[in-house]
Amino acid sequence: MTSDSESPRRTTSGIEIEPVYGPADLGSWDAARALGEPGSYPFTRGPYPTMYRGQLWTMRQYAGFGSAAATNERFRSLLAAGQTGLSVAFDLPTQMGLDSDAPLAAGEVGKVGVAIDSLEDMRRLMAGIPLGEVSVSMTINATAAVLLLLYQITAESQGVAPELIRGTVQNDILKEYTARGTYIYPPRPSMRLVTDLFAYCRSELPAWNTISISGYHIREAGATAAEEIALTLSNGIAYVAAAVEAGLPVDGFAPRLSFFWNGHSHFFEEIAKYRAARRLWADIMRHRFGAADPESWRMRFHTQTAGSTLTAQQPENNIVRTTLQALSAVLGGTQSLHTNAYDEALGLPTDRSAKIALRTQQIIAFESGVADTVDPLAGSYYFETLTDSIEEVARRIIGDIEAAGGAVSAIEAGLVQRIIEESAYREAQRVEAGDSIVVGVNRFVEGDEAEVPTTVVDQAVEASQVGRLADLRAARDGAAVEAALRDVGTAAGGTANVLYPMKRALAVGATLGEVSATLADVFGRFGRSS
Repeated sequence: MTSDSESPRRTTSGIEIEPVYGPADLGSWDAARALGEPGSYPFTRGPYPTMYRGQLWTMRQYAGFGSAAATNERFRSLLAAGQTGLSVAFDLPTQMGLDSDAPLAAGEVGKVGVAIDSLEDMRRLMAGIPLGEVSVSMTINATAAVLLLLYQITAESQGVAPELIRGTVQNDILKEYTARGTYIYPPRPSMRLVTDLFAYCRSELPAWNTISISGYHIREAGATAAEEIALTLSNGIAYVAAAVEAGLPVDGFAPRLSFFWNGHSHFFEEIAKYRAARRLWADIMRHRFGAADPESWRMRFHTQTAGSTLTAQQPENNIVRTTLQALSAVLGGTQSLHTNAYDEALGLPTDRSAKIALRTQQIIAFESGVADTVDPLAGSYYFETLTDSIEEVARRIIGDIEAAGGAVSAIEAGLVQRIIEESAYREAQRVEAGDSIVVGVNRFVEGDEAEVPTTVVDQAVEASQVGRLADLRAARDGAAVEAALRDVGTAAGGTANVLYPMKRALAVGATLGEVSATLADVFGRFGRSS
């Protein structure tokens, strides 16, 4: 019988972990080639020379619920508590291009995020927040262009200059077809919207991050660490290729690309994952796409701790999980971080739990000492071997996606979905069998637990939102809206950048649902003929 100390141990990516590591495990490892210097190719040690010695990561808390006014209150509270950037969650109707009065929106308005139907809603959401000083991240994909334009118009009404409008729109539609499902149009016209947004921001919003290529949701759906970076970088390759094919010079848009990673539970694997991802992306941009500007090689990313690891059982344990996940993101060199609240497995976070999550970041930043030096784990026998191994596994998976014709073709063929589903199934089996231990769930289980208070969205939010939408439709210039929407449809049917007529339509009072429906009339809806 094999003792526990002799049993093979593996990371989520299937990489076997040896009991002890030494110089022989690195073999002919070349520090200059594998690491370089912080802020220099291949960026393994971080995207900037001084990292947190120069500037700490942006501390964000993902927030959005109910009405724009209620979410604005939460934003103000978090900013007053020391948060340095805002991160907006939108409700499902907003994500799916539906106005709050649409029949399919019934019962979902304001439930998992804030409802935004119009320019007036965006102005309420950002009321009193200095948009020339605060960086805002918006987790939105199919309707990313609409929300970006509403935000831009709102910032302009505050007198903010275009070069000072800073933030990120997720705009990563490919992972929606494999991991989340909030798509509207088929993949190829959706890619057109992505590249139109790239081109628009290059001309109009030079400081805006045009996409946050997201591994987060791929990991939440069940992918391993190596699959997370491989599938995400494959999507990144597809976006860059589409933009180049649309005529954009790679060094004209690549510096504004950003990524969004999942901070999961295997502490060392996660740190190695971030470093391997940076090295892979630098190589892809420099050698595959021929980018000449080092800014195009540099991967910048946001991290959110893993929502899928939060448990309803013994929810206070989630504070510990989140702390370790956040620490791995910092040691991995993240530029921005969201820490989940401990009660999110039960419902929307309370103001108190959100502040505990923010304080977690602040304690890491100011009390732990981990921000005092760049890449403090560099050179560890185990750590560098693990980084190399994750890169090797990820390269193999990227090769499989390329052999299938690239990310879009692999998604259309169901290959990406199968990779994720198979890994999710294997891990579920491990948890069920007790081979993968989850404290409080399949080990160290307790009986009845005290009820934890959560935030509940008032049922009156939906009626109020629908009422405001009716007032907007009654007060606006209907003829001007109709004419502007026709211009949107004409642009969508041709080759012009569709964001310019979209902005004009939103400015005269068109709603998110109306703009989305106009595009769907031209592009079709996914799963139906156009």
